[in-house]
Order: sequence, then C-alpha cells, then structure tokens
Amino acid sequence: MIQTEKRSGALMGPLCFVTAGALFAGANTAVQGAGMHYGVPSPTIAFWQYAIALAVVIPSVWHASWRTGQLGWHVLRVVLAAIGVQLWVAGLSIVPIWQAVALILTSPLFVSLGAAVFLGEVLTRTRIWAVLLGAFGGALILAPWEDAFAWSALLPVGAAAFWAASSLVAKRLTRTEAASTLTLYLLVLLVPVNGMAALGAGFAVAGDALWLITLSGLLIAGAQYLLVRAYAVADAAYLQPFDHLKLPLNVGLGLFFFGFAPPGLMWVGAGVIIAASAWMMREEA
Repeated sequence: MIQTEKRSGALMGPLCFVTAGALFAGANTAVQGAGMHYGVPSPTIAFWQYAIALAVVIPSVWHASWRTGQLGWHVLRVVLAAIGVQLWVAGLSIVPIWQAVALILTSPLFVSLGAAVFLGEVLTRTRIWAVLLGAFGGALILAPWEDAFAWSALLPVGAAAFWAASSLVAKRLTRTEAASTLTLYLLVLLVPVNGMAALGAGFAVAGDALWLITLSGLLIAGAQYLLVRAYAVADAAYLQPFDHLKLPLNVGLGLFFFGFAPPGLMWVGAGVIIAASAWMMREEA
C-alpha cells in the first residue's frame, strides 16, 4: 500500500508541478500582453491579477486558523512579496519574457545567501561558489556590455531578490505557524498592499486587456492549487529539478505570441544558473 502511494506521488507530483509551471507561463504571457500591447500600468495589472486569484482560492483556505502571535512578520513577508510582484509585473511590461524568466531562476541563490546573512545558516564553500556562478550566469543573460542593455532589465533580478527575502521570512514563520495560516495571511494581505501600490495608476481596465488580466488571475489560482497538490504528494527536493522546465515553457509562449527569440547566450547563462542551483541542492541533500 505504501509502495503504491509512493509510486503514485512520484508520478502525480511532477505532473501537477509541471502543469502549474505551464499555467504560470500562460499567466506571464497574458501579463506581458496587457502591459506591452495595451499599456495597462503594471501596478494595476498586479492588483487585479491577485485580486482575481484570491477570489478563486480563498474558499479553500478560509478555514485556516487566523490565530497568530507573529502578525508583524506576516506583514513583512507580504510587503516583501508585494514588492517582488510589482517588480516582476513591471519587468514583464518592458523586458522580453525569456529574459525575465531566465533571471528569476536566480531566486534560490538569493535564498541561500540570505539564509546565511539573516538566519545564521552556515555559508558553505559550495553555497559561495553557487552564488558566484549564478551571478555569472545572470551577467551572461543581461549582457551589460552590449549597447542594447537597459537598467530596466534588472527588474526581474529585483523581483527574485525580494521573493527570496519573502521566502526567508516564511521559513522563519514556519517555526510557529501552520502552512495554512501562512497561505491565508499571504493571500488576504497581498491584495490590499497591491491596491495601495495601484492608487496612483488607477484601477480602470477595459477591452481585451481586461480579459487578459482576468485570464492571468485564473491561471495563477490554478497554478497555486496544483503547487499545493504537488508538494502534498511528493518531496520538495524531488520536485525541484522539474522547476527548470518553466524556462522553455515561457520561452515557447513568448516566441509564439510576441516573436521574442532569445539569443544563444541566454541559454548559456540559464544553463550556468541551473547548474549552480542543482549543484548546491545536490551537495546539501
């Protein structure tokens, strides 16, 4: 019986995980269309995207406990996550999707570095080299030595850094808080924080852009559900290598809808980042 459950998880976990990645890729493509082609301000996109996702997901997490003695840490986590969302959506409005997604792969490296600085975890030689290799891979993707380089290309890197910081706060909160409570506070607080960021840009969206943003919210809700299902039936370390499939998924959609063809150097840089992350996970496992 146990062996059957393990075999089922070994198949169902990656299936849910990869499908979630495909839905996230679709959401990214929809956001890029709303920002690049219809000129919707990125704070407006971020607000409606997560408001719609919240409306879909909230019935499944509303039963979670609201009791917490760590409200300040919950708020800090959400603020960091919201800044990451704002930078990410702003980046997708400017930067080709292949570049944005390739750079977001640096997030685990930021987590490793931040864990040493803020949580007191040991910064091993493997972690140091992995972070340096990841930075080198990111530089290859950004290509700051080329005339076409723009500082806006750093927006996805900023998103990766703030999402990593949010993950570190979440890791600290898991010492005393249930996973369902973490999810509940994240969803409920993220929308008003995004709403405050959107005050200057406004909330009005019309036409095809409205449908794109609605689609992105629905896709994010579905992806979040599938991620929870994946982690419920399979170990995180087992699932992590499948996360790298999000790069070709996003690149394919960006090429199909927008004609964004990545240069060969992008694949080299992404390969370096993936190799650095995989090396670090293998050594620490």
